Amino acid sequence: MAMKLQTHNLGIDVAKDWLDISDGKKVTRIDNNLRTIKHFLKQLPSTICIAIESTNTYHELLVEHALISKHTVYLVDAYRLSRYRDAVGVRAKTDNNDAHLLLRYLKSEKHQLIAFTLIPKAVKRLNRLLKARAKLARSKAEIKLSLQNVAELTSTCNALINRFQKAMVLIDQRVQECIKQAGYSEDYQRCLKIPGVGPQNAAALVAMYHRGHFRKSDSFIAFIGLDIRVRESGYYKGRRKLTKQGNPEIRRLLFNAARAAARTEKWNAYYLSMRERGHSTTATAVALARKIARLAFALLRDQTEYQSV
Repeated sequence: MAMKLQTHNLGIDVAKDWLDISDGKKVTRIDNNLRTIKHFLKQLPSTICIAIESTNTYHELLVEHALISKHTVYLVDAYRLSRYRDAVGVRAKTDNNDAHLLLRYLKSEKHQLIAFTLIPKAVKRLNRLLKARAKLARSKAEIKLSLQNVAELTSTCNALINRFQKAMVLIDQRVQECIKQAGYSEDYQRCLKIPGVGPQNAAALVAMYHRGHFRKSDSFIAFIGLDIRVRESGYYKGRRKLTKQGNPEIRRLLFNAARAAARTEKWNAYYLSMRERGHSTTATAVALARKIARLAFALLRDQTEYQSV
């Protein structure tokens, strides 16, 4: 269990029940639980940089306590690590190899990486509530579609839909409580005044903005995953696509906001001009979602109110 380190960088591969930790020479496996993690972190020097694989939730305990212990944490998502593995010619994928690979990635790319910061509790709660609401909405729609033509199940279908609706109303109440308790009410109202933005869209924008410090709107857009990936070489002009990094729920909500905004006086002319230039309805909605996000960022950053022109 004891781990003496002669390095100031670590790569940690995360699994549900254990953590594989590379110091460049060997890999040490420890249990992924609070007691073991705290004991491990106490042994580290005061200036450690750690590259940690981003998982669904299994990395959160380690990340939280590493940051509490004043270590610098870099989260590396599985897709990016996979591309890096291919780039450097590592063929085998094992927990040990991934721990070494994370350390290698950290050493070579540290100057390009952004250190992870703790997510405010209110933001985590808002994200959980919005994600749960989205799941309920999808389930409600699926049940309605599946059972609406089965006469024998009409009453059952209606009862289920009613239960889903009540749960969604309860979540909406909890979202409003969270926003108020966190002191985000004014920011929420700022976003809500943007044409096309509804209660869920506004809550998601506020949660995303308060997730961390963004120096400019480009950083905010990139964090949401609405920035464009460009692939060009010589005469080759690759298809431009969204990076789709970050929280997919915020992108879904912004896309829905854009579709509603396209019918408003504020945004309709822009929407029609994009369509006339040959852009598809989806591409136009994405472009409009990006403009809404930039506007929300400016209002929240400058603490100003939306003014219709």
